[in-house]
Amino acid sequence: MRAVSAAGAAAPREGGLVDRYGRVATDLRVSLTDRCNLRCTYCMPAEGLPWAPDETVLTDAEVVRLVRVGVELLGIREVRFTGGEPLLRRGLEGIVAAAAALRTADGVPVRTALTTNGLGLDKRARSLADAGLDRVNVSLDSLDPVRFARITRRDRHGDVLAGLAAAAAAGLGPVKVNAVLVRGVNEDEAVPLLTWALEHGYHLRFIEQMPLGPHGSWQRDDLVTAREILDALAAAFDLEAEPDGARGGAPAETWHVRGHPGATVGVIGSVTRPFCGACDRTRLTADGQVRSCLFARHEDDLRGLLRAGADDAAIADAWRAAMRGKAAGHGIDDPTFLQPARTMSAIGG
Repeated sequence: MRAVSAAGAAAPREGGLVDRYGRVATDLRVSLTDRCNLRCTYCMPAEGLPWAPDETVLTDAEVVRLVRVGVELLGIREVRFTGGEPLLRRGLEGIVAAAAALRTADGVPVRTALTTNGLGLDKRARSLADAGLDRVNVSLDSLDPVRFARITRRDRHGDVLAGLAAAAAAGLGPVKVNAVLVRGVNEDEAVPLLTWALEHGYHLRFIEQMPLGPHGSWQRDDLVTAREILDALAAAFDLEAEPDGARGGAPAETWHVRGHPGATVGVIGSVTRPFCGACDRTRLTADGQVRSCLFARHEDDLRGLLRAGADDAAIADAWRAAMRGKAAGHGIDDPTFLQPARTMSAIGG
């Protein structure tokens, strides 16, 4: 586990989201829906999942209020909107605009980002940029349309590519591409994916498959490890690791690709190379629950406080209390590890 450091985090006026190990959460991940228009085999069953009832999902105004409390009272400096698939949220542009208008306690504009599967991004990239969105991460696990359809159970490969091109044209950069490699499915695509990303100016991030799909679906033998990915890339490219300390709280270990100025490739080794000791994230589910960790088995209800008429200070206090109990690490490698009850689409990536 990496050493914990709170360096560089600006203290909000009333005290930030500090856990018992001294980590400071300044990065907020907000899930806007648990629904998705793909059915990726490692994420959900072909028939989908039981979606959250509409009345339990935060309204646009409730999302904006919680984000504002996070920024103005709790020291949040970056807000990333996730899902499910956040482009399914009709009020997305308005939510982004409200978040982008916020300023931290020291007057710094909030950084905004979106993690998406890219379906429909070609039609909304410009409006999202105009609303104040800074950048996007788009999921793409294969360059082969047939293989893509097999993984996602949808024939939408061309739509993802169109979304990526539109994001770049709208200035939502650097455009990052997230790829999950699964043994026996697409583990041979590490080098082709990076070659393609370099040609298009995208920044590629490989993510180890995590136990956050339907219960019983994750098999460790299917995991293509960070080490395997790096070995494959190093055989084809000249990689230079970022200097020590440059990573900060970022989940990805990053390498510069020599011969390609400005180009980087990252690996998020959540399972085999955990970065829990430097984690700076707090998570808000679409139904208004705070999660201190992606793998937490406990949630704290902010929606109930909101709808009961709690003021901002009470909501901030409850959020601080929720984060104080954050565990030292997720413990995936521990024999006692238990997968969260919720899947990734319900938690938010």
